[in-house]
Amino acid sequence: MSGQLGKLVLRLMVGGLMLFHGMNKVFHGVGFIKGLIAAQGLPSVFAYGVYVGEILAPLLLILGWKSRIWAGIIAFNMAVAIYLTQMSAFLKLGGHGAWALELPMFYLLSSLAIVFLGSGKYAIARD
Repeated sequence: MSGQLGKLVLRLMVGGLMLFHGMNKVFHGVGFIKGLIAAQGLPSVFAYGVYVGEILAPLLLILGWKSRIWAGIIAFNMAVAIYLTQMSAFLKLGGHGAWALELPMFYLLSSLAIVFLGSGKYAIARD
């Protein structure tokens, strides 16, 4: 039972916290991301994919519907975000001595854990 509650807490944590990032994009747009994507030679329309990775995926992850898929989308979203914005900090420390990529890697690795663990018992549709 405690393992099932742990899976629920993990889903709520990753989905709930990621949703704040998505809401920021809703209120302030994705112009910054469009520029980053265009700089890579990709169509700027790809920037709107952030809404899938930071709004839709977290909501469905919280509910526990096809959690492995949605967690995988969050992991992909974070891998792209790290590539676009954080690669220069990969081997650096932050201002307080922690790894500079601590937060993005937290989201990426936590969502990967959900991919491997599944949604658990307390979900709309267990996987």
